[in-house]
Amino acid sequence: MNTILWILQILSGLAFLASGAAKLTVPREQAAKRMSWVNHIPQPFIRLIGLAEVLGGIGLIVPWLVQPGTTAGALGILTPIAAICLGVIMVGAIVTHVRLNETGRGIPSVVLLIFVCIIAYGRFANLA
Repeated sequence: MNTILWILQILSGLAFLASGAAKLTVPREQAAKRMSWVNHIPQPFIRLIGLAEVLGGIGLIVPWLVQPGTTAGALGILTPIAAICLGVIMVGAIVTHVRLNETGRGIPSVVLLIFVCIIAYGRFANLA
């Protein structure tokens, strides 16, 4: 189970790091070509989402990498907390895509939501 969780953590962490970095650095006009929802959200909120995704992506990987082991020491609690926070962001993303009739574009958000739910459950179970 630990190997599966690590795979999900790395895949999800990299996805959130890339997505968050794009939200932080790509100009709004250029981002709108790939993500039409940015036209409906204030720019500061897009940057906030990007920052949260970058920090969450780091939080999925680093605590268990710094203190490896079954319980990952005192930092281990940060990984499932990061997963829950990213899950909240993904629920918001799914709602936004559905509201804008972009259900096909919401599929990656659904997949990432499933991944972070598995990570949160699995890592909380390891802490108990």
